[in-house]
Amino acid sequence: MKILLLEDDTMLGELMVDHLRDQGHEVHHFVDGEEAEEAVLSDRYDLLLLDVNVPGIDGFELLASMRARKDMTPAVMITSRNTSGDLKEGFDLGCDDYIKKPFEFTELDARIEHIARVYNIRKNDVIALGDEIFFEPYAHRLVVAGETVMLTPKASEILHHLYKNAGRIVSREELVGSLWAYDEAPTDATLRSYIKTLRKYVPNIVTERGVGYGFEPG
Repeated sequence: MKILLLEDDTMLGELMVDHLRDQGHEVHHFVDGEEAEEAVLSDRYDLLLLDVNVPGIDGFELLASMRARKDMTPAVMITSRNTSGDLKEGFDLGCDDYIKKPFEFTELDARIEHIARVYNIRKNDVIALGDEIFFEPYAHRLVVAGETVMLTPKASEILHHLYKNAGRIVSREELVGSLWAYDEAPTDATLRSYIKTLRKYVPNIVTERGVGYGFEPG
């Protein structure tokens, strides 16, 4: 899941980023509301975690601005406030949930999982390929050390097929037959180009010359 975190408490923010990345999420952390707003205008996120009290544009103002633009990205408000008025304001603006400081990461995970179920966000489709390498096959993207790498649909399908057949060499004929059933078969050079691109980010991919390709579990 690709998450925007707006949290100006540096220590808490860093702990949240570390925890969420350990869970396989891609996290973009901002301490200032104006920078966060620039990010949501230029990028797409699966979930927003918005602190209510931050410099510049606060979490409420950012959410209001997004909803006014018909941006309905799911949002969870983070607050140290404890009044029903604040809760009502957030829900009136269109937030999906609240989490109150201090909180346990198990509670944070539970709220994120609830959002994922409600919006059918496929958190379980995040595959750990290695140290800080995560693969989202249906979103066609890799997250490498917290940075997103977008793949072409065909490159994503190749990587997914190799992963599902980890530990054995998949022949060129099998790959082509499985992934190009109704398309024109690729040339050897095209297939090698896909593998070369994937190997830049996923060192587990191996080649057995004249036979095919494989994914070696780490």
